[in-house]
Amino acid sequence: MDSQSEKSLVVTGLDRRGSGRATQGWANGFLGMLIFSGSLPATRVAVLELDPLFLTAVRAAIAALLALCALWVTRQARPARADLPALLSVAIGVVIGFPLLTALALQHTTSAHSLVYIGLLPLATACFGVLRGGERPKPAFWAFSVAGGLLVAAFALSQSSGGGWQGDALMVGAVLLCGLGYAEGAVLSRRIGGWQVISWALALALPLTLAAAILTAPGGWPAVSGGAWLSLFYVSVFSMWIGFIFWYRGLAQGGIAAIGQLQLLQPFFGLALAGLVLHERVQPAMIAVMAGVLVCVFGAKRFAR
Repeated sequence: MDSQSEKSLVVTGLDRRGSGRATQGWANGFLGMLIFSGSLPATRVAVLELDPLFLTAVRAAIAALLALCALWVTRQARPARADLPALLSVAIGVVIGFPLLTALALQHTTSAHSLVYIGLLPLATACFGVLRGGERPKPAFWAFSVAGGLLVAAFALSQSSGGGWQGDALMVGAVLLCGLGYAEGAVLSRRIGGWQVISWALALALPLTLAAAILTAPGGWPAVSGGAWLSLFYVSVFSMWIGFIFWYRGLAQGGIAAIGQLQLLQPFFGLALAGLVLHERVQPAMIAVMAGVLVCVFGAKRFAR
C-alpha cells in the first residue's frame, strides 16, 4: 500500500470517528434538552406554593448532595485551581442565576409564555461559545441561528397577555446567564467530564444554597401540596443534575454552537407539558413559530462546522 493510500485511510478513519462523536453529541444533547423541557412547567407549579428564593436554594442544595455522593463514590480528583473561575461561572449561570430568575419570572407570567424565551438560548450559547470556546461556525449558521432567535423574540413581544414586563425582563436575564454557564461548562467538560463539571459547580455553591434554603424555608409545610413537592423533586434531581450530565457531554462532543441549537426545540416539548399538565392555553401561533424554529435548527446543524 503506497503512502497516499495510507494517508487516505487515516483521514477516512478520523472522519468516521469525528462523525461518530458528533452523532453521540446530538443524542446526548437531545436527551438533556428533553429533560430540561419539564423545568419551567414544574417550576411554575412549585412557585405557586413555594417562595422562589427557597425553591432556587433547595433545588440546588438537594442536587449538590446527590452530586457529592457520586463524586465520593467514584473518587473523583478535585478540580485544579485554574478550573475554579469556570466552575464559578457555571454555578452563577445555571445553578443559581437561571433557576432564580426563571422562578421570579414565573410569578409574573405563564410557563407557556416564558418557554418562548428559551428559543433565545441557542443564540446566547453560540455567542458565548465563540467568546469562550473558540468556535467559529460558518456564516450560514449565524443566519439560521439569528432567524430562529428573531422568530421567538417577535412572537414573545407580540403577546400582551402573557404577563407583565417584569417577567420578560427576568427571562432575558436568565437566558444570558444560562448561555454563559452552558459555554463555560462545555469548555471545562472537555477536560474533566460533563457530569463532573455540574457536580463540582453544585458542590461549590452548596454552602450558599444550603444556608439560603434553611433561612427561606416555609413555616407551614403541611400547606404545600403533593404536586408542588413532586415539582420540587423534578427540578432538583432531573433539571439541576441529571439533565446537565447529558447536556454538557453533548456540548463537549458535538460543539457548543451546534448542539446548543437543540434548545430551540425545547419550547415544543415544554408547551406540550404546559398544556397537558397545567392546562395552559397553547395558541396556534405558538405552534407555527415553533415549526419555523425547527427549520432553523436543522439549517444551523448543517452549517455549524
